[in-house]
Amino acid sequence: MSVVLLSLASAASFGAMTVAIRVGLAGARSAATAALAMLVWSTAILVVTALPRHDLDHVWAFFLAGLLAPGCSQVLFTRSVREVGPSRTSVMVGAAPLVAVSIALVFLGEPVKPLLILGALAIVGGGVVLAGERDRPDHVRAAALLFAAGAAVFFATRDNIVRALHAHGDPEAAAAATMLAGLLVTAVWARRAPSRLELRSMAPAGIFFAISYFCLFEAYFRGRVSVVSPLVATETLWGVALAALFVSHERVGPRIAAGALLVVAGGVLIGLGR
Repeated sequence: MSVVLLSLASAASFGAMTVAIRVGLAGARSAATAALAMLVWSTAILVVTALPRHDLDHVWAFFLAGLLAPGCSQVLFTRSVREVGPSRTSVMVGAAPLVAVSIALVFLGEPVKPLLILGALAIVGGGVVLAGERDRPDHVRAAALLFAAGAAVFFATRDNIVRALHAHGDPEAAAAATMLAGLLVTAVWARRAPSRLELRSMAPAGIFFAISYFCLFEAYFRGRVSVVSPLVATETLWGVALAALFVSHERVGPRIAAGALLVVAGGVLIGLGR
């Protein structure tokens, strides 16, 4: 049960982080410096969390995984939130389990179970519904959804690397190493330091991101990718619901709601099939 609870806690925090990014961007000079400000907070929190055990064995491998996510993924994710909003980004990122489960089944030898497959397909179906949205606002460009799709691929690849290496480290050090790598990649992208205003405005997003990553790594060190990844993808529901509540100009139509429900249904199937 701890794996399920950790996965769902990671999902809730990630959904809150998505909305906090959108709110924080209002006080940012650019998406790049906003992402960097957020990762400054999350990296600091996770490094402090890892200090008591300071297990540095094989930490370099997790550092390399972090170059993909949250490194490259956070660049794409932040741009997606800026371009298409938190709710649509959340639904598109929900496609990550299809990639993650596929990799896990092929390369990690995880068992194939019908409910796991149905759950993954339901979650991805949410992304398909969103991609077919015809009444999207003028500022939402279909091509911008590819930013979120690219982030999903990086998330899925990271997830499998972490699970494959989980026997060679502790979750706190692994999470801190990946976040530090993400900070470095984002710093290269931003090419300048965030302002004090950006650090303040992105603090909530950074805190939520740290909580989400901590729970995510604790879950992966305990459970299979085919279980954890689809459950974490229920962040779509949190992202859509919180965006509707706290982002005044975010229009949540029937397609977005349907996509979110498909993702949640997939998460339930995964929980039943584990």
